[in-house]
Amino acid sequence: MKTSDFYYDLPETSIAQHPVEPRDSSRLLVIDRATGKWEDKVFTDVISYLREGDVLVV
Repeated sequence: MKTSDFYYDLPETSIAQHPVEPRDSSRLLVIDRATGKWEDKVFTDVISYLREGDVLVV
C-alpha cells in the first residue's frame, strides 16, 4: 500500500469551517464490511452499531 493510494481531490467547499450544532447531529458514514454497503447516518445513531465489549475512541 502506498500513501499515493489515498490522494484525491477534496474541494475546500466540502470541508466544514465550523462544527455543527448540536454537535451530536454531525454526520456518520457507516460501512458494512460484509456487503460493502455505505449508509449516511447521524452520530446519535452510533449506539446502534456498537456491541458489548466494543470500544469507541473519539
